[in-house]
Amino acid sequence: MINTSKSAVTKPGPHASGRPLGHALHRYRFLLLALLVVCILPATLRSGSLATEVLVFALAALGCNLLLGHTGLLSFGQGIFFGLGSYSAGLVLTKAALPVPVALLAAIAVGAVAAAFVGWFSIRQRGTYFVMLTLAFGQLFYFLAYTTPDLTGGDNGLLDIPRPALGLFGKKLIVLTSPWQYYGFVAVLFLVVFWLLMRVSHSVFGRTLLAIRDNEARAAAVGYDVKRFKLMAFVISGGVTGLAGALHALMTGIAPLSNIDYHTSEMILVMTVIGGTGNLFASVLGAAFYVLFADWLSTLWPRWLLLLGIVLMAVSLYMQRGLWGLGERIWQALRRNPPVHANPADAGDDTATERI
Repeated sequence: MINTSKSAVTKPGPHASGRPLGHALHRYRFLLLALLVVCILPATLRSGSLATEVLVFALAALGCNLLLGHTGLLSFGQGIFFGLGSYSAGLVLTKAALPVPVALLAAIAVGAVAAAFVGWFSIRQRGTYFVMLTLAFGQLFYFLAYTTPDLTGGDNGLLDIPRPALGLFGKKLIVLTSPWQYYGFVAVLFLVVFWLLMRVSHSVFGRTLLAIRDNEARAAAVGYDVKRFKLMAFVISGGVTGLAGALHALMTGIAPLSNIDYHTSEMILVMTVIGGTGNLFASVLGAAFYVLFADWLSTLWPRWLLLLGIVLMAVSLYMQRGLWGLGERIWQALRRNPPVHANPADAGDDTATERI
């Protein structure tokens, strides 16, 4: 006879103690994967600058993915925010001699304000016209930077950007002199921003962005202010990309004119597409693949961009969901073919005992 007493019903099963841990691992799996990438880069790369470059462009790709993957906005204006972030941090450190945190906050603010300006005009159009507007704004800001050499350095860029130590009340706490010391600082910022964007993507705001991406007309019919949500996505993306530009300027010591060129927008967009849209960790994969693959190809052939173009063609034809989609397909294929058990009884339903 089956015991239906209260103690029997509420008694936890053998796997109950592991459920909270499993739920936490599932919930924060992408953050753990990002942490794994942060730990793997120093163990596999000799250059701290190259490892830092991976995380910097991963931040830029995260901002782009929020627009493309979560909102469905194909923007060629990401280089605007990246370049303005570089210039803002450089000016704060060279002209005002303020601390690094102030320079980074200034870059985030300038990137967000510029994104609000560009987005306010661009979101009023759709499709090809939206893309053309973002591209036109990219050219506008490029020529503004080119024609104001007293502020941006013009064609030479903003030079001699320092990288002072982090301190409190005039006392140095964290030194950022060496490439690996700076990598540790960037890694902490990267993980914080990644976690915040994960919170945004899983919030009601993030779910609404997905609804707008899938069916904008239906989202508007339900009552959502579509333009306001798009503009907010632009602002967040601009702030994150501006931070990436500032970190890049601190890494290289210069804010070159190329940072605000449309080629930078194109590069950030390519990283996002290679990794896979709609998944934030995929942007990390795309940035790592692009930066490391480009560094390796450049040592083999001066015209390495030709080979990169072939890779992009392969992604467009056979991997529309990028590297993340490829990894998911491989994982699903492995799950469809589980290993054969030595004991036939082991292959039965594992939950049968719990049901009894």
